[in-house]
Amino acid sequence: MLNDLSSPLALLRTRRSGKPRDMVAPGPSPDQLRSILEAAIRVPDHGKLAPWRFIIVGADQRDRLAALIVAAYRAERPRAGRLEIETMKQFARQAPALVVALSAPDAGSKIPHWEQQLSTGAACMNLLAAATATGFVAGWLTGWAAYSDTVRDAFGGPGDRIAGFLFIGS
Repeated sequence: MLNDLSSPLALLRTRRSGKPRDMVAPGPSPDQLRSILEAAIRVPDHGKLAPWRFIIVGADQRDRLAALIVAAYRAERPRAGRLEIETMKQFARQAPALVVALSAPDAGSKIPHWEQQLSTGAACMNLLAAATATGFVAGWLTGWAAYSDTVRDAFGGPGDRIAGFLFIGS
């Protein structure tokens, strides 16, 4: 059985990511998403630095994100074909809810960046598990946009990295 919610251990043993392109409404309400994010940040965090940022991309912001991704992709790949551009455009429009996860390490900390990045990854995994425990399907994608400096700069600074695009739906 997939996504068995009968106990915490059953959930962890059976949880599987869903494909964001297959996710439909409903997504989490604002209160449910807040609860999911509260659970997400309860991870090992050496130094209590909270070296992550979660940015909710609302439905009203998806077209702007799609345009940003397409513009960045065209700038880096001017010979991109129509199908590639359409794929980039649709990336931001998948699933009812989208959270961009940033690894934002504290450069001045004695805690190694690697440990801070691991904490970010753990927070992303907790987000997926919390979304599943709330009754939703969730998926974590990176893809080209996660490695684009132009896309990253829309969400954070040069020291930050996009850890992933976390999609939530039904």
